[in-house]
Amino acid sequence: MDKIKVLLIDDEIEFVETLAERLELRGYISKIAGDGESGISMLAKESFDVAILDLMMPGLSGLDTLRQIKDIDKTVPVIMLTGHGATKDGMEGMRLGAFDFLMKPLDINELLEKIKLALNPSAQG
Repeated sequence: MDKIKVLLIDDEIEFVETLAERLELRGYISKIAGDGESGISMLAKESFDVAILDLMMPGLSGLDTLRQIKDIDKTVPVIMLTGHGATKDGMEGMRLGAFDFLMKPLDINELLEKIKLALNPSAQG
């Protein structure tokens, strides 16, 4: 099986670099975008199996980034990350087409499970 290619979009560079390393140690290919505009640009140039998107970013918000991702590729599953008790925004993301959302701080095993489910929705309980 080909390696799963993940696009990570988050303005917290230290967090997203650590997350990319943790995913790569588990056999994933990770690319990092530090803001929504960069993420959209990357997605327009190459395909990804899944996108991990932070809701709270300066400039283009996570929800606006999600809208543009879905305009480019409706099929790419997007898992949104939210902190600051922003469950309402996470639910709005789901309404706009996100696969799911997770709260920060992130549990890597929970994220891995969400990625697997996003790539194989029929495996869901």
